[in-house]
Amino acid sequence: MIERNATALWKGTGKEGTGQLTTSSTTLHETPYSFATRFENKSGTNPEELVAAAHAGCFAMKLSFDLNAAGYTADSLTATATVVLDPKQGAVTASRLVVTGVVPGLSEEEFVKIAEGAKANCPISKLLNAEITLEAGFAKKD
Repeated sequence: MIERNATALWKGTGKEGTGQLTTSSTTLHETPYSFATRFENKSGTNPEELVAAAHAGCFAMKLSFDLNAAGYTADSLTATATVVLDPKQGAVTASRLVVTGVVPGLSEEEFVKIAEGAKANCPISKLLNAEITLEAGFAKKD
C-alpha cells in the first residue's frame, strides 16, 4: 500500500476564517485558502482546484501507461480537469476531463478508445466513487 497525506489547519468561521494546507511532500506548505479563494475566485487555492489537479495528473499518467501497453508512446498529453462545485447542492457534482495528445502512429479513434479506458480506471476517477471513512475526536487543550 502507498499512503499519502495532507493536513488542513482552519481558524475562525467558515466565511471570515482562513486555512492552510500542507502535504507530506511539502509541495504545499502552509498554502493559504479561504472562503474568498473557494467561492469568490480570489487568488489562492481551494479544495476543488486541488481535486482537479489530482484528477488531471492521475488521468494523464494512466493514459500514458495504457498507451504504452498498446504499443504507443505519447510525445505529449495535455489533460485538464474541471471540477464543478454546486453551492446550492453543497456538493461537487462533476469532474470534466479534456485531453489532447500527440501520439505517433495512433489513430484518433484508437486514442479516444484508450482515453475512455484511462478515464474509467485512473485511481482518482475511482476515488470519486469511493467509500469515505472518518475518525473524529477533540484535541486536548493545554
